[in-house]
Amino acid sequence: MPVEKVSPAEAGEYSAHALDSLRQPLEAGSIDIHRAGFRATLPARFQLVLATNPCPCGQYGVRGGNCSCPSLAIRRYLGRLSGPLLDRIDIELSLSRVSLADLTARGPAQMTTANAREQVAAARARAAARLAATPWRTNAAVSGAWLRDGPLAPEPRVRAPLDTALQRGALTLRGYDRVLRVAWSVADLAGRERLTASDVGRALFLKKGLQQ
Repeated sequence: MPVEKVSPAEAGEYSAHALDSLRQPLEAGSIDIHRAGFRATLPARFQLVLATNPCPCGQYGVRGGNCSCPSLAIRRYLGRLSGPLLDRIDIELSLSRVSLADLTARGPAQMTTANAREQVAAARARAAARLAATPWRTNAAVSGAWLRDGPLAPEPRVRAPLDTALQRGALTLRGYDRVLRVAWSVADLAGRERLTASDVGRALFLKKGLQQ
């Protein structure tokens, strides 16, 4: 299947309705279309990457920036990315603008595209071997119930930070499962056969910036 890349605008430029329409395919991997007299289900598994500025002018909170946006405009802009949509996003990262000092301090790249491809291929093969006796082949496809209660469920001490985040409302159960999937990907990239507390901690940070 050909891969189509679509990047016409910042995520915050889309309407909240358009963004929220992504929730079903992100969750189910399919789109249901209901019309009078018929119903169709279409496959819709895809990788979603969203990027947006902190405000319409892009200067809010930026070091040395001068934001001219009213506070209401900022709230409206960021509010288009609803909680239920963000709950279906595996990784959320805030990036700072690169300064001249950052640019000049950088050395040669430590990771090449070829190296990254090899590591990802090895990690996917490790996941497929671990899941050989299940209906799944990738971490992204594994059900939350199997991750939490299956034969490779993390030990209580390993999942303790996740349990704490769930208990205090920092994570939903959906988010809990997504963090476990990312944690397994972290473990696969590191060549580990079982989840460790560091894998879960890394995945939690990538999801919510939460420290153990």
